[in-house]
Amino acid sequence: MTNALDHPIETTFEQLLERAHGLAATGERRILGIVGAPGAGKSHLTDRLLAALGPDLAAAAPMDGFHLAGSILTALGRADRKGAPDTFDGEGYVALLRRLREHSGTADPATPNPATANQSTPDPARDGVIFAPEYRRDLKESVGSAIPIHAHVPLVITEGNYLLLPDHPWNQVHELLDESWFLAPPSELRLDRLTARHRSFGKSAEAASQWALGPDERNAERITLTAPRASTIWRLL
Repeated sequence: MTNALDHPIETTFEQLLERAHGLAATGERRILGIVGAPGAGKSHLTDRLLAALGPDLAAAAPMDGFHLAGSILTALGRADRKGAPDTFDGEGYVALLRRLREHSGTADPATPNPATANQSTPDPARDGVIFAPEYRRDLKESVGSAIPIHAHVPLVITEGNYLLLPDHPWNQVHELLDESWFLAPPSELRLDRLTARHRSFGKSAEAASQWALGPDERNAERITLTAPRASTIWRLL
C-alpha cells in the first residue's frame, strides 16, 4: 500500500449522505464517483446513499455493468483474470458517463408525461431516460439496459475500481466526475469482505482466499496507486 492511504479522513455515513445531498441539491446533473480496491465497500455505500436520497434525487450507473461477457473473455484468453481493466468495455463506460453528463433536466417528475403516466416501464424516447447496464453476480454476466436513469434526477452515483486510472480510456472518467471518493478501509477488513463474498457465490474457503489474495490483491495494488487523484480519501466508521 502507498502513503496515500496512511491518513484517510475518518467519516460517518451521515456525513457522506449530507455531502451527497449537497451535490443533488444544486438541481443540476452531478456525477459522484466512488472508488476503491475490491472489498472497499463501494457497492454497499452506494446502495445506502441511493436508499437514503430516494429515486428523485439519485440513480446509479455502476462501472461493473461494463464487464465483458464470459464468452468474450474466454475468446480473448482473459477469463482467468476477470476484473482486470482490460476485461471491461471501458470505452462504453466513458460514453455512458458523457451521455449522462450531457442529457439532463428534460423531464420534470412533478408533471409526468400523460402518455406514459400509467406505464411501469419508462419509455426512453418520450420520458428522457438513459438506461445503464448492471452486473449480476448470480449470473456472472452483465445485463444491458437494466437501470433506468431519468433526466430529472440530479445526482448519478457511479462506483467501481478503475475510475481514477491514468490509462486510456479510463483517464477520461476523472474529468466527467464532479467529486470522487476513494474508500480506504483497513486491509484486514477488506480482505475478510472479499473472502466472504467469494464464498457466498460458491467458492470453497481455500479458493475464495486464493482469489482474494491473488487476482483481487493485484488489482488492489494498482487501484491504490490512483488514490491521490481522488477528491477525498475516506475511511468510513
